[in-house]
Amino acid sequence: MFVFRGIPEHIRSDNGPEFTAKAIRKWLNRLGVKTLFIEPGSPWENGYIESFNGKLRDELLNREIFTTLTEAEILIEQWRRE
Repeated sequence: MFVFRGIPEHIRSDNGPEFTAKAIRKWLNRLGVKTLFIEPGSPWENGYIESFNGKLRDELLNREIFTTLTEAEILIEQWRRE
């Protein structure tokens, strides 16, 4: 994503392990990207993303069983363009 859009000033996220892992935090720090974490149990602080994730899950992920990564990429891209 950074290759296509450039390095962001910051990333806002919940406190999930994919964003709190030491390796990820070190990598972001090396790139100069600040991390902004929402308060635990406060998904409304990141409402846009929570809404997107819910729609993706309801409209696509819960309806499909992907057999390959390529299949997932194609179907997600088709969903994104609709």
